[in-house]
Amino acid sequence: MKVGIPKGLLYYKYYPFIHTFLEEIGAEIIVSEDTNKRILDKGVKYAVDEVCLPMKIFHGHVDNIKDKCDLIIVPRIMCIRDREYICPKFCGLPEMIKNSIPDMPDITELPLYINSEKSLHSWCKKLGLMICRNIYAVDTAYIKALAVQGNFKQGLNEDGYDIKLALLGHPYNVYDNFINMNLIEKLHKFGAGVITEEFVSEVEIDREVNKLFKRPFWSFARNSYGAAATLFSKKKVDGIIYISSFACGIDSVVIELIKNRIGDFPFLVLKVDEQTGEAGFNTRIEAFIDMIERGKMVEGNISTYGERIYCS
Repeated sequence: MKVGIPKGLLYYKYYPFIHTFLEEIGAEIIVSEDTNKRILDKGVKYAVDEVCLPMKIFHGHVDNIKDKCDLIIVPRIMCIRDREYICPKFCGLPEMIKNSIPDMPDITELPLYINSEKSLHSWCKKLGLMICRNIYAVDTAYIKALAVQGNFKQGLNEDGYDIKLALLGHPYNVYDNFINMNLIEKLHKFGAGVITEEFVSEVEIDREVNKLFKRPFWSFARNSYGAAATLFSKKKVDGIIYISSFACGIDSVVIELIKNRIGDFPFLVLKVDEQTGEAGFNTRIEAFIDMIERGKMVEGNISTYGERIYCS
């Protein structure tokens, strides 16, 4: 069976698992192209107007492979951590795909609870038996996929640059170079390195989150806030960049929480949608770096510089 994997949303975080599992049960894997203008245009055409840019792009990735596959992985991800949830649009993603894109092959529609090994195993069994009838092979593939995912190290912690910035946001905004317009490469050209949330421990994130008056129930919000607060309080970065999808409800909350926590510390919010122009994007980044450099030169302590830039 030819099984398609759209290269969007949480593909960047969990692709070692799904690739390994499908390979081990003998599926032929069809992966969509890297995100590009053609995929974006198709996604904008098929997706409803109200969804964010990453959701539109996912529609484009599905369209990119739908005529090449017998089955497409469309994850209905419900939860990735105990007592927390992710964007509700993930819950309705299969319905959006089925009702928006014509001539679709079969897709996966089962709810996926990544926080529970029992639930994840059950999901894999049901998926595996759609492709092969050997339950032993499915169980063996699941065990191997777990091991491969466990050894997967994602994230950046770059040293050797004059400036170090925390780069935060939903994983698909941080790691899809089309969405963020090769932001990391641009920062390197300006002499800045980055650190991402993966290099902040769960203990440190929980320590900061527990100081809030209410515990966040969105996993992405928890991770971004906890990482920002930790890196700020420990003086590990000279500034923070947050990549936000326009009209993202979760981002609108976490950005305000971060602002309240860090005060006048340099904080750049880059909002992206299908209309975002690269020229303006570059100007905002250059201005932010210039602000930090001037702060370092004049004040000698960037945390007291007293200036913040917000961009959209």
